Amino acid sequence: MKKKAKAAARKKATSGGNDKALREHLVYVLKGGGAHVHFMDAVEGFPEAKRGTFIAGLPHTGWQLLEHSRIAQWDILEFSSNAKHVSPGFPEGYWPKTPGPPDTAAWDKSVEAFRRDLEEMVSLVNSPKTDLYAKIAHGDGQTILREALLLADHNAYHLGQLVDLRRALGEWPTP
Repeated sequence: MKKKAKAAARKKATSGGNDKALREHLVYVLKGGGAHVHFMDAVEGFPEAKRGTFIAGLPHTGWQLLEHSRIAQWDILEFSSNAKHVSPGFPEGYWPKTPGPPDTAAWDKSVEAFRRDLEEMVSLVNSPKTDLYAKIAHGDGQTILREALLLADHNAYHLGQLVDLRRALGEWPTP
């Protein structure tokens, strides 16, 4: 089957309610739906004095988890939408150099960048111009669907670590 015929068949198979439902489900998990914690629930109210604190048995500080999540999310978004994007070196480029933020403004800037990039990924997923199943031209087999799921999984993992850290610090609200 030729490329155009395959693309047309895929588009026909995914058009209508199924495509809309898939996009809605992706947005739901990206934003912290279901078993995933919402980003702002994990970071809001994190005490400034404890953002660089290590806890025995846990490998990262709040700042490290926030910054790592922000950097990885930015990388996934940029890879998904920018053929000229160059990812940071792994693993050193994905983690902050210090256990704590240099100041409150750095924390706030990281939170805002995370929120902005998440909304950009949501917009990419929601766009009817985005073929979720098409291989990303500058990739090696990845699709927007795969990248959105990767992002949701990565965020869920590290936001869960952030919740564990807050619990260990005695700074997680109880329901």
